[in-house]
Amino acid sequence: MSTVAPSSQEVQRPQRTIGPLTWLRENLFNTWYNSLITLLILWLLLRTVPAFAQWLFSANWEPILTRPVLYFVGQYPVAELWRVGVGVGLISFFFGLSWGTWGGPVRTFAIALMAGYAVVALIPVSLETIGLTARLFMVANIGLVIAGLGASRTPLGQGRWVLIGWIVIFFLFILLLRGFEGTPLELVSTGRWGGLMLNLMVAAVGIVASFPLGVLLALGRRSNLPVVRLFSTLFIELVRGVPLITILFMGSLLLPLFLPEDVRIDRVIRAVIGITLFSAAYMAENVRGGLQAIPEGQYEAARAIGLNAPLTTLLIILPQALRLVIPAIVGQFIALFKDTTLLIIVGINEILGIGKSIVLGNPEWVGAQIEVYLFIAALFWVFTYAMSYSSRRLERALGVGER
Repeated sequence: MSTVAPSSQEVQRPQRTIGPLTWLRENLFNTWYNSLITLLILWLLLRTVPAFAQWLFSANWEPILTRPVLYFVGQYPVAELWRVGVGVGLISFFFGLSWGTWGGPVRTFAIALMAGYAVVALIPVSLETIGLTARLFMVANIGLVIAGLGASRTPLGQGRWVLIGWIVIFFLFILLLRGFEGTPLELVSTGRWGGLMLNLMVAAVGIVASFPLGVLLALGRRSNLPVVRLFSTLFIELVRGVPLITILFMGSLLLPLFLPEDVRIDRVIRAVIGITLFSAAYMAENVRGGLQAIPEGQYEAARAIGLNAPLTTLLIILPQALRLVIPAIVGQFIALFKDTTLLIIVGINEILGIGKSIVLGNPEWVGAQIEVYLFIAALFWVFTYAMSYSSRRLERALGVGER
């Protein structure tokens, strides 16, 4: 009689231990052409890294260290910067709360956020550059992340409350920055917003608004209603057929000519609308690609269990389609964030415009453009890499590409 091993006793393959030399031989010197490429890359690194490191320590970082706040908030009134501080504090707290609730990539981001706060608080520059108040603010935000982590063990740490809280914070932050006329919370027009804060705000609004609009356009292009299908197709093809800068120019220069004299739309709002519509058109094509990849058997199975067309799309088809195109969607979000630098062309002082004005405004710093642009590029790389990293973690959690 044959015996069957209990299901709880699974045979595990012994893990293979690889030493450093074995790893190098298998990954870098396994073939003659890989060995040649490895040696070529090592030669290039030896030629470039020491020279770059020497320039890095001898470069003129004064345009950045003199007024670092300008790069992050632009010309936002100094007396009202506490609003930005309150918004950042709320975000820090909810990162800690999300860490305890969801874990996964949020935990990595929360730890990275605390590390960033610690670096700014301990950076070895004079107090004139980064004052004591700013350093204490960074330490306080580390405490807020930890406090959020502790609050996740209370009823506040339930997933639905955390999600609702993020949505509330999103709109509360915008209202807090803007204020209201005739109230103790002084009105600060969006024309005085700027720096990285404006880039992040425009990108966040564009991402949040373009995603559902793109999904609706993708569904509309596949609709059986001729009018809906024609409108969706025309919108997608027309918007994708022109560059983003054209849409920004139309919103900034041409749109006011067609509006009544007593109607004026804020230029930042016009830019956000243009970026949202542009991103939605590309998002629609990404989602449509995912919808076309769903086999017909999924539709037949949904009909067999009695689901109507809307429920089939909402519960069966759309989740699978979005899961398939996560890399394309995140790539579109990254492109949207980087495209916010085009706002400089229509006179909006985002971080690139702030850096340019700082360098050109002081004759002593005219030759320091490289340092300023390298600093801005490093900031953008941090945020785009974070988005890409979260995409990979989400794909791994959902099993994208696996069977």
